[in-house]
Amino acid sequence: MTNLNKIVTQVRRDILRMVNDVNSGHPGGSLGCTEFMVILYFKIMKRNKDFTMNGENEDLFFLSNGHISPVFYSVLSRCGYFHTSELSTFRKINSRLQGHPTTHEGLPGVRIASGSLGQGFSVAIGAAITKKLNQEKNIIYSLHGDGELQEGQNWEAIMYASANKIDNLICTIDNNNKQIDGDIKDVLDMGSLELKFQAFGWVVLTIENGNDLSEIHTKLSEAKNLCFKGNPIVIIMKTEMGNGVDFMMGTHKWHGVAPNDEQLKLALDQNPETIGDY
Repeated sequence: MTNLNKIVTQVRRDILRMVNDVNSGHPGGSLGCTEFMVILYFKIMKRNKDFTMNGENEDLFFLSNGHISPVFYSVLSRCGYFHTSELSTFRKINSRLQGHPTTHEGLPGVRIASGSLGQGFSVAIGAAITKKLNQEKNIIYSLHGDGELQEGQNWEAIMYASANKIDNLICTIDNNNKQIDGDIKDVLDMGSLELKFQAFGWVVLTIENGNDLSEIHTKLSEAKNLCFKGNPIVIIMKTEMGNGVDFMMGTHKWHGVAPNDEQLKLALDQNPETIGDY
């Protein structure tokens, strides 16, 4: 995992510099999901060398909580979908790297627009059904925020997936217990996500430390082995918002706030360059 640790550090640097450059964006959740995204794209998913929107004969990923686009863009560029120099255009006029991922700019790696929360399950289920109809033995992956689950559409889709045995689907919940207005329990307490998904007929796995590369890799591998056995799979992944930057951790305040130049320097000093900035 040594090389992956270097990639994680570089992705953190990308995130921090991208949002600082335009004084806009969502660093908190992006930093919290960095390890997951690196493992998913560099170790787990079966991806074709050339990107196509139809995604035939490859695994697909859908980002539901689209506001954490900085980590998505960084990982896509670091594994070759587009040149890392394009990261410097994040959230700028005419950029393909919009604040929330969109499709009409044609950015390789992005398959859906995901600015509106709560829709990722529905899209992922549709893609999984398509794979089944095409008799492809590929897996659909998706990532969702825990606060996002307060949207009712999620639970209709979650119920549909189990009732229709959508078993080529692995959905991961970024369970950092925080959203833009504060702690989940103070905004709208979700109770036990594990029990909720079990009640809806899903196979439930838990990652106790969603910022540990080895644990993420182990659980995603376990989830893959549970596919095609009659049930959709969900991973409840406990993460730390703002992970890797000490003054961003333990608070919801960095959900959608960019670091200023002084704060950026402090954050980058905690994450020394490992591969090369864009």
